[in-house]
Amino acid sequence: MKVTIAGKSGFCYGVKRAIEIAKNCSRNRDGPVYTLGPLIHNRLVVDDLVKSGISIIKNISDADPDSIVIIRSHGVPPGVYDEAAGNQIEIIDATCPHVVKAQRIAREITEKGIQAVVAGDRDHPEVKGIVGWAEDRAMIVEGPEEVWKHCLPDHVGVLAQTTQTEANFMAVVGELKKKCREVDVYNTICNATGERQRSAVELAGRVEVMVVVGGKESSNTAKLTKLCSAVTGEAFTHQVETADELQKQWFTGVKEAGLTAGASTPQWIIEEVERRMKELGGMTENENEIIEQGTVAESDAPAAMETVEAEAKEEDMGDAMDIKSVRPGEIVTGVVVQVNQDEVLVDIGAKSEGVISLRELSCCDVSSPDDIVRIGDKIDVYVLKTEDKEGRLILSKEKADAEKAWSVLEGRLESGEVLTGVVREVVKGGLLVDVGVRAFLPASLVERGYVEDLNKFIGQEISAKVIEINRPRKKVILSRKALLEEEYAQKRDEMFDTLQEKQVVRGIVRRLTNFGAFVDIGGVDGLLHISEMAWFRISHPSEVVQVGDEVDVMILKIDRDNEKISLGLKQVMANPWENVVDKYPVGSIVEASVVRLAPFGAFVQLEPGVEGLVHISHLADRHVEKPEEVVKEGEEINVKVLSVDPEEKRIRLSIREVNRESGKERERDREREPRPQKFHDAPPKIHESGEGGNVTIGDLVGDIFDKK
Repeated sequence: MKVTIAGKSGFCYGVKRAIEIAKNCSRNRDGPVYTLGPLIHNRLVVDDLVKSGISIIKNISDADPDSIVIIRSHGVPPGVYDEAAGNQIEIIDATCPHVVKAQRIAREITEKGIQAVVAGDRDHPEVKGIVGWAEDRAMIVEGPEEVWKHCLPDHVGVLAQTTQTEANFMAVVGELKKKCREVDVYNTICNATGERQRSAVELAGRVEVMVVVGGKESSNTAKLTKLCSAVTGEAFTHQVETADELQKQWFTGVKEAGLTAGASTPQWIIEEVERRMKELGGMTENENEIIEQGTVAESDAPAAMETVEAEAKEEDMGDAMDIKSVRPGEIVTGVVVQVNQDEVLVDIGAKSEGVISLRELSCCDVSSPDDIVRIGDKIDVYVLKTEDKEGRLILSKEKADAEKAWSVLEGRLESGEVLTGVVREVVKGGLLVDVGVRAFLPASLVERGYVEDLNKFIGQEISAKVIEINRPRKKVILSRKALLEEEYAQKRDEMFDTLQEKQVVRGIVRRLTNFGAFVDIGGVDGLLHISEMAWFRISHPSEVVQVGDEVDVMILKIDRDNEKISLGLKQVMANPWENVVDKYPVGSIVEASVVRLAPFGAFVQLEPGVEGLVHISHLADRHVEKPEEVVKEGEEINVKVLSVDPEEKRIRLSIREVNRESGKERERDREREPRPQKFHDAPPKIHESGEGGNVTIGDLVGDIFDKK
């Protein structure tokens, strides 16, 4: 017996994607991982996932806080996401992209106030999820006969469960058109489902026995069985979940058997069933060959194909459906409808959404699709394939961007117009900028001056000029500096026309030097010299200002010929010399600080910005050779004001006069003290006694008492 396998069978894209997501979570997550219901309708696959540490729960509330719950490919109503967020549970969404499209359409129909009708199995989780996205207001019809059981408005929108047969969906559409005045038709049946069904029916028309492999609860497997039975007769089509369910009598006297599988059936199960079928059918070695069934002429099974698919032809849809036909190499416009971890789904108006892989999103390396697009973005895409082996429409944003970009770049190079792009990466020597193609912006051309950290530009949209193009080598060189220089020159000319001397303007300190600071006063840099920063002496500009400070400055001088501007900061501050006569009257004694010494005396500071001189002759009552004999820098002293000349900014001070004042004060204090009582007015009589005529203390004391 020869076994022929249908060309389209087994895992579909959505199921394969869901399993990969689940396995990645199991490998990369430390905490508990759950699926909300069985991930797919295949007991063996689900058991395998459970063994890898992925548990099954029925409700979100059954999951532990801070755990991960995977949404299966069938999708869920929006309330599930809200409940998960409220319970601090992370959701990993493995909903099939085709199901997501159906959910979106159901929501949009309902938001427009149109009655949504879903053609599908009432108890299937996918259908329940779609109804949830329609605010639980969608009507479900399992077949055309149910249309007349519902009270429907004049205007309805109809969509399908993704695994529905096209024949059943079109039959529902036909009945709705009879009952309702206006019917909006959205064929949301998955391409892969239709291909799988057609392939199975075609094969069933040319074999004696058909075996359909899939889970007992799988809706698409059940539909495959029903379709094949319609061709072979129910007695000659058998549905199994594993190879153990095959029976020898099914293949007695059979020369060729067909094999197909539902979307939830992995390849290894298909291979097991195929091997067992050969054993039971007694296949000879010459026949031991798997024949991949692609497509068979409709003449092989004309009656069956006419019954199952005649109504599914797109031309029979009339004007009800607006489905775009695309060709490889075509550039079309679409809307981003889903952003996943490694791919983006785009609705271009075709029968199904197109898929853009992460590497086809941008000319530069990106870590996440979120860096490039958002849901709802309108983008141009390049059609790579109208259908891959899984029935998907494959698109590229990168190629569409590149096709448009080269013509734009060439035009901008000639015209000198500005181009905008997003900085994606820092590389050796500069930045990579996404302008539709990869463009290089050298570090020396990023700013007007040196840039120490290029990383601050990552993710920013910048404007630049195209200075070099080599399309065969895919080489584009940009210069942002050229643009900034032009802008600076324009602002500088405008500023020089409007600025006036003695005008006070606000600026930003851009750079410090030993001799001053350069201040940006609106596109033009002016020099704030160190001598114009403060009324007092400073040793470095950093004592007064820092880079980035906003300051008010006065324009002291404008040299339009040399394009130079001199600025002053102290001029906008109060001049401490304006009231020195009142604050430091002649004859007053004040505290001061010695700031520096000179051969002719000491300079002292009375307050910031006000200094006076103590001449060397006024340092002390005695002769002083050097000032450091009396004072030292930083010492706090008292000085007497001898004279004040605010015009010349000179104050003469004296330490000597302070000392004399202090001496006179002490003398006056002694004079004010009471004198001790005298014993006599005349001096005591001195007696000579002893050899040499010395006077003894005893003699003096004796005289005093004699006198007394």
